[in-house]
Amino acid sequence: MAKRFVSVWFRFLKTDWVTNRNPALRDVPFVLSKPDHGRMIVTAANEPAQMQGIDAGMVVADARALLPGITVLDDKPGLEEKLLRRIAGWAIRFAPVTSVDLPDGIILDATGCTHLWKGDKAYLTDICKRILSKGYKVRLAIADTAGAARAVARFGNSGFVVKPGGHMQALLPLPPESLRLEPETAERLHKLGLHAIGQFIHMPLHTLRRRFGADCIGRLNQALGVEEELLQPVVPAAAYEEHLPCPEPIITAVGIEIALKDLLYRLCTRLQKEQKGLRTLCFKGYRADGKAEQLQIQTNRPSHHAAHLFKLFEPRLPATEPGPGIELFTLTATGVEEHIASQEQLWSSKAGLEDIRLAELIDRVAGRIGMSRISRYCPDEHYWPERSFKKAVSLHEPVVTTWRKENLRPVQVLTPPEHITVTAPVPDYPPMSFKYKAVLHTIVRADGPERIEQEWWLQEGLHRDYYRVEDTEGRRYWIFRLGHYDEARNWQWFLHGFFA
Repeated sequence: MAKRFVSVWFRFLKTDWVTNRNPALRDVPFVLSKPDHGRMIVTAANEPAQMQGIDAGMVVADARALLPGITVLDDKPGLEEKLLRRIAGWAIRFAPVTSVDLPDGIILDATGCTHLWKGDKAYLTDICKRILSKGYKVRLAIADTAGAARAVARFGNSGFVVKPGGHMQALLPLPPESLRLEPETAERLHKLGLHAIGQFIHMPLHTLRRRFGADCIGRLNQALGVEEELLQPVVPAAAYEEHLPCPEPIITAVGIEIALKDLLYRLCTRLQKEQKGLRTLCFKGYRADGKAEQLQIQTNRPSHHAAHLFKLFEPRLPATEPGPGIELFTLTATGVEEHIASQEQLWSSKAGLEDIRLAELIDRVAGRIGMSRISRYCPDEHYWPERSFKKAVSLHEPVVTTWRKENLRPVQVLTPPEHITVTAPVPDYPPMSFKYKAVLHTIVRADGPERIEQEWWLQEGLHRDYYRVEDTEGRRYWIFRLGHYDEARNWQWFLHGFFA
């Protein structure tokens, strides 16, 4: 795909910003100034001031002599870069890669974007209209190289849409300054009568290098596309990201859902072809007022199932506030892993933890109650019940031992066991009743005892005698006596779990 770049030149960047904040200055000549070697220098002049012959670089005293009533305001250090970075971040709705072009422009990598606007001209027209509506006067151009687009935007008189392959022809009538040469180099070219790029573009390279330096050759090659010009994007482009610009701002929930489904389909189709799946995903909508709405999801295992991913987003979509309308939707896979479909077992429909349906169910539940409230437990090599299991790091952590199934265990185990008070204890029998959290439970059924000795490799604690008991309300509990009955009454009773 042929490269295409857009250069946006803000003719009055800082003064337009001041005017937007103070509309009373719109038709009043004013300048911005800063001190320089003991005198005040004009750093920017608005259009009415420039029409009076006042421009950047002039001494403020001379500007006042030329126009006594001119308004002089203090310039803010670093204002250009802050403004351009903010605008370049906003312009991501037109191209995935935007960069700052100091001191008064931005560059858009429009490769593969213009067809969404049905052509280069409509693309530039829409960008220009949107920026003008924000109070900034601009000139734009599109070409095969960033250097050519920049030159045409600032120094071209017509033909701001440079056709593919036509950037050399567009550069020929432009002055040397359009190549971003050093002022001394441009001045030397003019002194030699070389007032247009076409007058020296075909000179031998060694002659140009000897007379005008390597910078002249480098800038010329960048504009012609011989050398690649590296752009520093304000928002680094993600490896897996899809964009959906909107011809008209979207303000309805149905429109947002349609946009999300379209982006999910495109991204998941790409991931499936590359045998990859995503773990974290960010859906973002850029509003017409410059604000952004953002939703994020995560999955337990790599996924490229668009319908499942949409269900994770669906409960959160009502929280999206389109405001005056969303102009651009983006879907970014911030976490991607290899995802090769497991071979199905023809003789069994049970795939256990490898069943993708289980992972998708957990994702949907986690989207509602939070991932921190969902845990998986694996068996551990201990006899004591509270040590016989451990929390798994992930859904796919391998199991190193097997669950003990010879005896029934409760669905909820208390860690640690909680002390209870019993009545009428008899050796090798369960108590008649017990009190737990100030509530008396009368036992009507019991099964046991099951003795669990101390673990010899730990040599910690006494043996335990466990009983499964049921009270008058039908609730079932797992209780145990710690130690033997003896005259010193050193034994104690504990509640260790609840059966279903």
